[in-house]
Amino acid sequence: MISVLLADDHSIVRAGLARIIAESGDLTVIAEAADGEEALRLAAASRPDVAVIDISMPGMDGLAVADELLRRDPDLPVIILTMHEEEQYVVRAVEAGVRGYVTKRSAPEQLVAAIRRVHGGSRYLSEEATEMLVLRTARGAQGQSLLDSLSTRELQVLRQLALGQTNREIAEAYHISVKTVDTYRFRLLKKLNLRNNAELSRFAIQNRLIEM
Repeated sequence: MISVLLADDHSIVRAGLARIIAESGDLTVIAEAADGEEALRLAAASRPDVAVIDISMPGMDGLAVADELLRRDPDLPVIILTMHEEEQYVVRAVEAGVRGYVTKRSAPEQLVAAIRRVHGGSRYLSEEATEMLVLRTARGAQGQSLLDSLSTRELQVLRQLALGQTNREIAEAYHISVKTVDTYRFRLLKKLNLRNNAELSRFAIQNRLIEM
């Protein structure tokens, strides 16, 4: 049996995914987490064969969780599960060493196959994710957007600010100082030529970085 850690903050979604995994016959969910911190604790305690992590969780997001999981165990196969089809998330996930990227739209059909594939040592990108990477490569440097100028941490802070999180809440989620969050916010405003948090939120919505 392939053991799976499943992290998603929506209990109904998590229950549905766990059922799909259990019905496969050769996979079993050994731990379920509702947020990033819990996912890290349970991963250390249960040592799953594969981790399936939702990118949009309260506090520490899925990319940060994946980074930490892979820092602790570079060989752990991690699959990002997401509502987002924005190419920035695909690119950042691949750069972080994530082996799988599955959108929730295609999860019922693809999640079991993705778990088996990454457990076997291969990558699994949903059709949508593959198309985005191909298009990004075809565009080359001339097709880069403002988002490409942001570091992964800046992108994470942008998303949290757009969700209405305070600087202190962001600092606690990512284990950094409030002053560091202030610095990231200043850089974001400068790079994106924006003036305040309201404009940051509008930018994030327009670029599909958060769900509405």
